[in-house]
Amino acid sequence: MPHAAGPFDVRVTPLAPPDDIAEGPPLGRFRLDKQYHGALEAQSKGEMLAAGTGTKGSSAGAVAIEKVSGTLDGRRGTFVLQHSSTMTRGVPNMAIFVVPDSGTAELAGLHGKMTIAIAEGGKHSYEFEYSFAA
Repeated sequence: MPHAAGPFDVRVTPLAPPDDIAEGPPLGRFRLDKQYHGALEAQSKGEMLAAGTGTKGSSAGAVAIEKVSGTLDGRRGTFVLQHSSTMTRGVPNMAIFVVPDSGTAELAGLHGKMTIAIAEGGKHSYEFEYSFAA
């Protein structure tokens, strides 16, 4: 299966103040702006809904959708990524998949799975395993 990897930059901007429900973890809504580098040279825009707890070591959950536009190993087009993530006392668990049939132009038929790593100091990188439907 083809593989793409590289760093990316991300800016996360709150879209609304946390919810005002007094009980339980607050919900937050955020805008995502990313710039991917490497085999995936692209920019993306998206939105994330997240809930964090006060648990020591950080526990949280988030879902997001982002539209990616650029080139993947020289093929130009757009596609959509769907994120579902949890963090249990600092240990992340992420599922990031290409939304079926979301690829356009030279990326039509794209499907795959992405993982994200965040190094100490906050540097982000991605690993993307993908293929194209026949």
